[in-house]
Amino acid sequence: MVTISSNLLFISFILYLVATLFYGGSIKSKKHSSEKEGTNRWGQIAVLLTIIGFVSQLGYFITRWIAAGHAPVSNMFEFTTFFGMALVGAFIVIYFIYRTTLLGLFTMPVALLVIAYASMFPKDISPLIPALQSYWLHIHVTTAAIGEAILSISFAAGLIYLVKAIDQTKSSKQTFWLEMVMFALVAVLGFVTVSSIFSGTGYHEKFNWIDKHDNAQVVEYTMPSISGPHKGELLTKDGFKPLFEVPAFINAKKLNTVIWSIMAGLVIYGLIRLILRKRIAAALKPIVKNIKLDFVDEISYRSVLIGFPVFTLGALIFAMIWAQMAWSRFWGWDPKEVWALITFLFYAAFLHLRLSKGWHGEKSAWLAVIGFVIIMFNLVAVNLVIAGLHSYAG
Repeated sequence: MVTISSNLLFISFILYLVATLFYGGSIKSKKHSSEKEGTNRWGQIAVLLTIIGFVSQLGYFITRWIAAGHAPVSNMFEFTTFFGMALVGAFIVIYFIYRTTLLGLFTMPVALLVIAYASMFPKDISPLIPALQSYWLHIHVTTAAIGEAILSISFAAGLIYLVKAIDQTKSSKQTFWLEMVMFALVAVLGFVTVSSIFSGTGYHEKFNWIDKHDNAQVVEYTMPSISGPHKGELLTKDGFKPLFEVPAFINAKKLNTVIWSIMAGLVIYGLIRLILRKRIAAALKPIVKNIKLDFVDEISYRSVLIGFPVFTLGALIFAMIWAQMAWSRFWGWDPKEVWALITFLFYAAFLHLRLSKGWHGEKSAWLAVIGFVIIMFNLVAVNLVIAGLHSYAG
């Protein structure tokens, strides 16, 4: 059953990849065709492949659930994979409302990066720890992930808006920050690359260290240690000595992974810029030249309007109910709880500024992008670097 599950996930990834190529083809074909978007052959094939891929990934989710005996959202691999599936599902729904394949061209690469990112974590099925042995695992985590996925569609639409609206002929604050967003996406590719390389070489080294409760622990690194654990002692002969140590409340091993990902991202980004000889956003600009700004602005806004209450229900209300049952308190200022609250407050401010202050267009698009950055920070930095009650999710 586990093998079948893994194969279904791999098939869905390949289908998403091929679909992305067809989304690109659908955009190019419009330059030489009078077909409407809804009847564009390339676009129809892309959407069909996306749906088949989604069904395949749904099959992965069901078969892994059967094999594990619980909803497969209990660790970083499972949660991130589900988030990628929810993102694709949200796109499919939005597509049939607005019929725009361009959104697929910007959404599917993000989904591919999310699933590839997930594949770098341990895939073993392990028994649930006592804190997770509850039906609220299914309810809280899946609802929160679906809410985040719908909110992420607003990011894709906002990105399209900014790529078209921002003048790329001259350097400005807008071009700089838009390119930083592009680099962040490339850094995820960097994570997948370095993880694959060091995994392939079988690299490892062990440390003794002292955790925040002053207990002695052993940690094994799978990448050369740039950041070392608190009061760490290298046990592996000829291992790479860390350049610096971090406090006990920071997960040094996972921070080390983030540092390697950023360095690899810089290298890959540099190569892309060398090939394109222009900013990535500038290279994407011809693709969006026929899109109507009001159209993608509406998609971005509607996505937040739908995703915000779903996220609030899953990440805050259901989470507090489960926290009361598991830890006898509704709120405890755990890092994950704090960032869920920050995400909630941000999107509440997004809707307030949009409805009361008239923040439409470029301002709204930037808010959508910033919101996605917060979601990714919650997924990557909070889960990987900051130790807390939700650390089991890593």
